[in-house]
Amino acid sequence: MRWLFVVLGVVFLFSCGGSKPPVVYPVYTSEGISSKKCKYTYRVRGRTYCVRKSSSGFVQVGIASWYGPGFHGSRTASGEIYNMYRFTAAHKTLPLGTYVKVINLENGRSVVVKINDRGPFVPGRIIDLSYAAAKKLGMLKKGTAKVKIIALGKRVNHRYLSVNYAYGSFYVQIGAFKNKLNAYTFKWHIYRRYKLNVRVVRLRGYYRVLAGPVRSYKEAVAFKKKLKRKGLKGSFIIRL
Repeated sequence: MRWLFVVLGVVFLFSCGGSKPPVVYPVYTSEGISSKKCKYTYRVRGRTYCVRKSSSGFVQVGIASWYGPGFHGSRTASGEIYNMYRFTAAHKTLPLGTYVKVINLENGRSVVVKINDRGPFVPGRIIDLSYAAAKKLGMLKKGTAKVKIIALGKRVNHRYLSVNYAYGSFYVQIGAFKNKLNAYTFKWHIYRRYKLNVRVVRLRGYYRVLAGPVRSYKEAVAFKKKLKRKGLKGSFIIRL
């Protein structure tokens, strides 16, 4: 049986407007950018994006777009299923799970959305809104609008709180397979050989074999190094 190790930093998702910006699964590296400033970085089309460690104080003005029926039911970068009737959005650098207030500067309407995806990677756009959010902002027909984004934080008991994104459930991806049986065969091979806690998660068309979890990014880095010493070199960290 052939096992295929796949290190995927980018998995492609069709977007509105005829382009095909990718959904990004994080590759934790500080190459070219100070790790003190970034939760992690990733590269798309030759450009490096720095995902912020915190959303605290974040404000941005620019052009918003939206995506709808063509993506309904697809899995997002956060692992959640995209539902065009929920108030969600894609952003390039805010931590996944952050809630933001989006104000349409052209008509004064506003909406609160949860960032659960990456993008848009179309030049000049700062956020991709769900169908429901775009409808509430009154921008469905035009397709784009000038907006202001204000980060609110993570929602806890109907309140928005700043979150330390250095902590959570971190895994190290050690393999990815198109075939489900191959993924589970590899999972049991890893368990028998290394006695690791391993799970299989289906994300964007691949059955991903994840080792973990650990509870902080610092622990995840150490865990990744440990796996590398065991011969699992094609691995990277993700946060679920």
